[in-house]
Amino acid sequence: MPFKSFIDYLLLEKNYSKLTIKAYQNDLTEFLNFLELEYDNNLIEAVNYSQIRSWIVCLVEKNISNRSINRKISALNSYYKFLLKTESIQANPLAKHKALKTSKKIQVPFSENEITNVLDELFHENDFEGLRNKLIIELFYSTGIRRIELVNLKLKDVDFSNKTLKVLGKRNKERFVPLLQSVINTIKDYLEQRNKLERLTNPEVLFLTKKGVKIYETLVYRIINEYFSLASSKVKKSPHILRHSFATHLLNQGADLNAVKELLGHSSLAATQIYTHNSISELKKVYLNTHPRSKK
Repeated sequence: MPFKSFIDYLLLEKNYSKLTIKAYQNDLTEFLNFLELEYDNNLIEAVNYSQIRSWIVCLVEKNISNRSINRKISALNSYYKFLLKTESIQANPLAKHKALKTSKKIQVPFSENEITNVLDELFHENDFEGLRNKLIIELFYSTGIRRIELVNLKLKDVDFSNKTLKVLGKRNKERFVPLLQSVINTIKDYLEQRNKLERLTNPEVLFLTKKGVKIYETLVYRIINEYFSLASSKVKKSPHILRHSFATHLLNQGADLNAVKELLGHSSLAATQIYTHNSISELKKVYLNTHPRSKK
Protein backbone atom coordinates (compact mmCIF):
# COMPACT_ATOMS: atom_id res chain seq x y z
CA MET A 1 0.00 0.00 0.00
CA PRO A 2 1.61 3.30 -1.15
CA PHE A 3 0.43 5.23 1.93
CA LYS A 4 2.12 2.84 4.39
CA SER A 5 5.23 2.70 2.20
CA PHE A 6 5.35 6.51 2.25
CA ILE A 7 5.22 6.61 6.07
CA ASP A 8 8.01 3.99 6.23
CA TYR A 9 10.01 6.11 3.77
CA LEU A 10 9.66 9.23 5.96
CA LEU A 11 10.65 7.30 9.07
CA LEU A 12 13.46 5.10 7.78
CA GLU A 13 14.96 7.00 4.85
CA LYS A 14 14.19 10.65 5.58
CA ASN A 15 14.63 10.24 9.37
CA TYR A 16 11.66 12.51 10.09
CA SER A 17 10.55 12.80 13.71
CA LYS A 18 7.45 10.97 14.89
CA LEU A 19 5.69 14.30 15.39
CA THR A 20 6.37 15.36 11.80
CA ILE A 21 5.20 11.99 10.48
CA LYS A 22 2.04 12.26 12.57
CA ALA A 23 1.34 15.68 11.03
CA TYR A 24 1.82 14.22 7.51
CA GLN A 25 -0.57 11.37 8.33
CA ASN A 26 -3.20 13.78 9.66
CA ASP A 27 -2.98 16.03 6.58
CA LEU A 28 -3.23 13.13 4.13
CA THR A 29 -6.11 11.56 6.07
CA GLU A 30 -7.92 14.91 6.11
CA PHE A 31 -7.61 15.18 2.33
CA LEU A 32 -8.76 11.59 1.88
CA ASN A 33 -11.85 12.30 4.00
CA PHE A 34 -12.57 15.33 1.82
CA LEU A 35 -12.31 13.20 -1.36
CA GLU A 36 -14.68 10.58 0.01
CA LEU A 37 -17.22 13.18 1.09
CA GLU A 38 -17.13 15.40 -1.99
CA TYR A 39 -16.19 13.02 -4.80
CA ASP A 40 -16.94 9.55 -3.43
CA ASN A 41 -13.30 8.75 -4.09
CA ASN A 42 -10.98 6.97 -1.64
CA LEU A 43 -7.82 7.06 -3.76
CA ILE A 44 -5.50 10.03 -3.28
CA GLU A 45 -3.39 8.64 -6.12
CA ALA A 46 -6.20 9.15 -8.64
CA VAL A 47 -7.05 12.84 -8.25
CA ASN A 48 -6.57 15.87 -10.45
CA TYR A 49 -5.53 19.39 -9.54
CA SER A 50 -9.07 20.78 -9.68
CA GLN A 51 -10.06 18.43 -6.85
CA ILE A 52 -7.08 19.55 -4.79
CA ARG A 53 -8.01 23.14 -5.57
CA SER A 54 -11.52 22.47 -4.24
CA TRP A 55 -9.98 21.26 -0.98
CA ILE A 56 -7.90 24.44 -0.74
CA VAL A 57 -11.04 26.56 -1.25
CA CYS A 58 -12.82 24.52 1.42
CA LEU A 59 -9.96 25.12 3.87
CA VAL A 60 -9.98 28.86 3.12
CA GLU A 61 -13.72 29.00 3.77
CA LYS A 62 -13.09 27.35 7.16
CA ASN A 63 -10.74 30.27 7.98
CA ILE A 64 -7.67 28.02 8.06
CA SER A 65 -4.61 30.25 7.77
CA ASN A 66 -2.66 30.33 4.48
CA ARG A 67 0.40 29.12 6.37
CA SER A 68 -1.43 26.02 7.62
CA ILE A 69 -2.94 25.35 4.19
CA ASN A 70 0.51 25.56 2.59
CA ARG A 71 1.79 23.03 5.13
CA LYS A 72 -1.03 20.61 4.30
CA ILE A 73 -0.42 20.96 0.55
CA SER A 74 3.30 20.50 1.14
CA ALA A 75 2.57 17.16 2.85
CA LEU A 76 0.39 16.14 -0.08
CA ASN A 77 3.06 17.24 -2.55
CA SER A 78 5.67 15.14 -0.72
CA TYR A 79 3.39 12.14 -1.07
CA TYR A 80 2.99 12.68 -4.82
CA LYS A 81 6.75 13.07 -5.25
CA PHE A 82 7.18 9.75 -3.45
CA LEU A 83 4.61 8.13 -5.77
CA LEU A 84 6.52 9.47 -8.79
CA LYS A 85 9.77 8.15 -7.37
CA THR A 86 8.26 4.68 -6.91
CA GLU A 87 6.59 4.92 -10.34
CA SER A 88 3.13 4.55 -8.80
CA ILE A 89 1.86 7.58 -10.76
CA GLN A 90 2.91 9.17 -14.07
CA ALA A 91 2.46 12.85 -13.14
CA ASN A 92 2.29 15.00 -10.03
CA PRO A 93 -1.04 16.93 -9.96
CA LEU A 94 0.65 19.59 -7.82
CA ALA A 95 3.56 20.13 -10.21
CA LYS A 96 2.43 23.66 -11.17
CA HIS A 97 0.81 24.63 -7.88
CA LYS A 98 1.89 27.93 -6.32
CA ALA A 99 1.78 28.32 -2.55
CA LEU A 100 -0.69 30.80 -1.05
CA LYS A 101 0.80 34.11 -0.02
CA THR A 102 1.62 34.47 3.66
CA SER A 103 2.73 37.43 5.71
CA LYS A 104 6.19 37.03 7.14
CA LYS A 105 6.11 36.54 10.90
CA ILE A 106 8.84 38.46 12.65
CA GLN A 107 9.62 36.81 15.95
CA VAL A 108 10.64 39.36 18.56
CA PRO A 109 13.55 38.06 20.66
CA PHE A 110 13.96 38.73 24.35
CA SER A 111 16.30 41.58 25.16
CA GLU A 112 19.56 40.94 26.96
CA ASN A 113 18.11 42.74 29.99
CA GLU A 114 15.04 40.48 30.05
CA ILE A 115 17.20 37.36 30.01
CA THR A 116 19.52 38.79 32.66
CA ASN A 117 16.49 39.54 34.84
CA VAL A 118 15.25 35.96 34.57
CA LEU A 119 18.64 34.34 35.23
CA ASP A 120 20.15 36.73 37.76
CA GLU A 121 17.34 38.72 39.38
CA LEU A 122 14.47 36.26 39.78
CA PHE A 123 14.67 34.05 42.83
CA HIS A 124 15.71 30.49 42.02
CA GLU A 125 15.24 27.82 44.66
CA ASN A 126 18.36 25.69 45.10
CA ASP A 127 16.25 22.54 45.12
CA PHE A 128 15.87 20.03 42.29
CA GLU A 129 13.15 21.86 40.31
CA GLY A 130 14.66 25.32 40.83
CA LEU A 131 18.08 24.26 39.54
CA ARG A 132 16.56 22.20 36.72
CA ASN A 133 14.50 25.16 35.51
CA LYS A 134 17.46 27.52 35.71
CA LEU A 135 19.61 25.06 33.74
CA ILE A 136 16.92 24.71 31.08
CA ILE A 137 16.84 28.49 30.57
CA GLU A 138 20.65 28.74 30.57
CA LEU A 139 21.01 25.94 28.02
CA PHE A 140 18.43 27.42 25.68
CA TYR A 141 20.09 30.82 25.76
CA SER A 142 23.73 29.69 25.75
CA THR A 143 23.46 26.96 23.09
CA GLY A 144 20.40 27.83 20.97
CA ILE A 145 19.14 24.23 21.04
CA ARG A 146 15.60 23.31 20.05
CA ARG A 147 13.03 22.21 22.62
CA ILE A 148 12.92 18.58 21.41
CA GLU A 149 16.73 18.50 21.39
CA LEU A 150 16.80 19.59 25.04
CA VAL A 151 14.16 17.02 26.02
CA ASN A 152 16.21 14.22 24.42
CA LEU A 153 19.58 15.13 25.98
CA LYS A 154 21.35 12.27 27.70
CA LEU A 155 23.76 12.48 30.65
CA LYS A 156 26.55 11.16 28.41
CA ASP A 157 26.04 14.09 26.01
CA VAL A 158 27.68 16.46 28.50
CA ASP A 159 31.48 16.48 28.12
CA PHE A 160 32.85 18.28 31.18
CA SER A 161 36.52 17.98 30.17
CA ASN A 162 36.01 19.55 26.74
CA LYS A 163 33.18 21.83 27.90
CA THR A 164 30.89 20.74 25.07
CA LEU A 165 27.41 19.37 24.63
CA LYS A 166 26.49 16.78 21.99
CA VAL A 167 23.14 17.58 20.43
CA LEU A 168 21.11 15.24 18.24
CA GLY A 169 19.31 17.49 15.76
CA LYS A 170 16.88 17.06 12.92
CA ARG A 171 17.27 13.93 10.84
CA ASN A 172 19.63 12.50 13.48
CA LYS A 173 22.37 14.98 12.62
CA GLU A 174 24.85 15.37 15.49
CA ARG A 175 26.55 18.63 16.40
CA PHE A 176 28.73 19.78 19.28
CA VAL A 177 28.16 23.13 20.96
CA PRO A 178 30.46 24.78 23.52
CA LEU A 179 29.35 25.22 27.12
CA LEU A 180 30.03 28.31 29.21
CA GLN A 181 31.69 27.72 32.58
CA SER A 182 28.66 29.23 34.33
CA VAL A 183 26.42 26.65 32.62
CA ILE A 184 28.77 23.80 33.59
CA ASN A 185 28.55 24.98 37.20
CA THR A 186 24.74 24.91 37.03
CA ILE A 187 24.81 21.42 35.48
CA LYS A 188 26.92 20.16 38.39
CA ASP A 189 24.60 21.77 40.95
CA TYR A 190 21.57 20.29 39.19
CA LEU A 191 23.09 16.80 39.01
CA GLU A 192 23.82 16.93 42.73
CA GLN A 193 20.10 17.47 43.40
CA ARG A 194 19.11 15.00 40.68
CA ASN A 195 21.07 12.27 42.44
CA LYS A 196 18.92 12.79 45.52
CA LEU A 197 15.70 11.81 43.73
CA GLU A 198 14.12 8.74 45.32
CA ARG A 199 13.37 7.10 42.00
CA LEU A 200 15.00 7.30 38.55
CA THR A 201 12.81 5.68 35.89
CA ASN A 202 14.91 7.18 33.06
CA PRO A 203 18.41 7.46 34.58
CA GLU A 204 20.14 7.99 31.22
CA VAL A 205 18.18 11.20 30.47
CA LEU A 206 19.60 14.57 31.58
CA PHE A 207 16.33 16.37 32.35
CA LEU A 208 13.81 14.63 34.56
CA THR A 209 10.62 15.49 36.41
CA LYS A 210 10.70 15.21 40.20
CA LYS A 211 9.16 11.75 39.75
CA GLY A 212 12.33 10.64 37.97
CA VAL A 213 10.85 10.31 34.48
CA LYS A 214 11.95 12.02 31.28
CA ILE A 215 10.81 15.63 31.02
CA TYR A 216 8.25 16.39 28.31
CA GLU A 217 7.89 19.22 25.79
CA THR A 218 4.77 20.89 27.22
CA LEU A 219 6.41 21.14 30.65
CA VAL A 220 9.49 22.77 29.11
CA TYR A 221 7.25 25.27 27.32
CA ARG A 222 5.39 26.00 30.55
CA ILE A 223 8.64 26.61 32.47
CA ILE A 224 9.88 29.16 29.92
CA ASN A 225 6.50 30.86 29.70
CA GLU A 226 6.10 31.16 33.46
CA TYR A 227 9.58 32.59 34.11
CA PHE A 228 9.57 35.06 31.24
CA SER A 229 6.04 36.23 32.05
CA LEU A 230 7.62 37.75 35.16
CA ALA A 231 10.27 39.63 33.19
CA SER A 232 8.86 40.33 29.73
CA SER A 233 5.71 41.88 28.28
CA LYS A 234 6.23 40.22 24.88
CA VAL A 235 3.24 38.32 23.55
CA LYS A 236 5.15 35.13 22.75
CA LYS A 237 7.34 33.62 25.44
CA SER A 238 8.55 30.21 24.31
CA PRO A 239 11.70 28.07 24.00
CA HIS A 240 11.90 29.06 20.33
CA ILE A 241 12.06 32.75 21.29
CA LEU A 242 15.08 31.91 23.47
CA ARG A 243 16.68 30.15 20.49
CA HIS A 244 15.86 33.24 18.43
CA SER A 245 17.41 35.46 21.12
CA PHE A 246 20.57 33.34 21.18
CA ALA A 247 21.08 33.78 17.43
CA THR A 248 20.14 37.46 17.36
CA HIS A 249 22.40 38.45 20.26
CA LEU A 250 25.37 36.59 18.74
CA LEU A 251 24.84 38.32 15.40
CA ASN A 252 24.42 41.70 17.12
CA GLN A 253 27.83 41.19 18.69
CA GLY A 254 29.40 40.52 15.28
CA ALA A 255 29.32 36.70 15.16
CA ASP A 256 29.88 35.13 11.74
CA LEU A 257 26.65 33.98 10.09
CA ASN A 258 28.16 30.61 9.16
CA ALA A 259 29.25 30.01 12.76
CA VAL A 260 25.74 30.78 14.03
CA LYS A 261 24.33 28.42 11.36
CA GLU A 262 26.50 25.57 12.70
CA LEU A 263 25.60 26.29 16.32
CA LEU A 264 21.87 26.25 15.49
CA GLY A 265 22.15 23.04 13.48
CA HIS A 266 20.71 24.57 10.32
CA SER A 267 21.32 22.75 7.04
CA SER A 268 21.40 25.97 5.02
CA LEU A 269 22.22 29.65 5.51
CA ALA A 270 18.73 30.60 4.34
CA ALA A 271 17.28 29.23 7.59
CA THR A 272 19.75 31.27 9.65
CA GLN A 273 19.24 34.51 7.73
CA ILE A 274 15.77 35.00 9.21
CA TYR A 275 17.55 36.10 12.40
CA THR A 276 19.57 38.84 10.68
CA HIS A 277 16.77 41.46 10.50
CA ASN A 278 17.34 42.29 14.16
CA SER A 279 21.09 42.55 13.60
CA ILE A 280 20.52 44.95 10.73
CA SER A 281 18.32 47.18 12.89
CA GLU A 282 21.08 47.16 15.54
CA LEU A 283 23.64 48.09 12.88
CA LYS A 284 21.42 50.95 11.72
CA LYS A 285 21.35 52.33 15.26
CA VAL A 286 25.13 52.17 15.52
CA TYR A 287 25.49 53.69 12.07
CA LEU A 288 23.13 56.59 12.72
CA ASN A 289 24.73 57.30 16.10
CA THR A 290 28.32 57.21 14.90
CA HIS A 291 28.50 58.36 11.26
CA PRO A 292 29.89 61.92 11.02
CA ARG A 293 27.23 62.94 8.50
CA SER A 294 24.34 61.57 10.52
CA LYS A 295 21.98 64.12 12.04
CA LYS A 296 21.83 62.82 15.59
